[in-house]
Amino acid sequence: MAHLVPLADPRDSRVADFVHLRDVQLRKSLEAEHGLFIAEGEKVIRRAVETGHPVRSFLMARRWISALSDVLDRVDAPVYVVDDATAEAVTGYPVHRGALAAMDRLPLPPVRDLVTHARRVLVLEDLVDHGNVGAIFRCAAALGVRAVILSPRCADPLYRRSVKVSMGAVFAVPYARMTDWHGGLAELRDAGFRLLALTPDQSAVPIDKAPMGDRVALMLGSEGDGLSSRWLRAADEAVCIPMSSDAMELGVDSLNVVAAAAIACHSLTR
Repeated sequence: MAHLVPLADPRDSRVADFVHLRDVQLRKSLEAEHGLFIAEGEKVIRRAVETGHPVRSFLMARRWISALSDVLDRVDAPVYVVDDATAEAVTGYPVHRGALAAMDRLPLPPVRDLVTHARRVLVLEDLVDHGNVGAIFRCAAALGVRAVILSPRCADPLYRRSVKVSMGAVFAVPYARMTDWHGGLAELRDAGFRLLALTPDQSAVPIDKAPMGDRVALMLGSEGDGLSSRWLRAADEAVCIPMSSDAMELGVDSLNVVAAAAIACHSLTR
């Protein structure tokens, strides 16, 4: 059972896991060093606990204790109870969702183990926006894609904003991170996947008309430049989402990566 610890000093070392949550560089360093991540809000905390992530500690306003009482009853971790001003002083922003949990990361599986039983996977190359990564995990969970593979430089799905935007889908969809950007796609091909590269180029095959086969890996590129030329060349086929006939007149020649991912996931699992 979790134990309640009233706390008023934002400089208390016991809440070091929660400091400056909006400082991306600091958080990357701190979370990597200590193997932790932050879950924010009742729903996300529940999903993280249910998927087996150990809780290091909680930081919350007293009003959230009752709502999370069943979770707290199952967890042996301190609950630092603070007022709103102290929470903001620790984290660096107003904690409107009221409850935060610092949690231990679980080890990621190798790519080859992740895809053993998968038929449809997404492969993200160098997406750097944490919100976009979280939203794509939510698309994958909602539309039946059951695995995501990240390039080595892709943003962290367990960064606080990714987790928040995904509404906890990062805990529902298994993922792995490539260790080798140059050779990672070959590992997928060796596992029997047909590699499709999503591109805004309207001369590519419409994704809803592309042959899928038994196992398909759909590659999505970075927010600005899209897929690298190396990955485009490595694909078995380039596919696109057809734009309407008057899209160019409206100045729209492509979709943002999250909207494209949603449409593509629907096509993958049709």
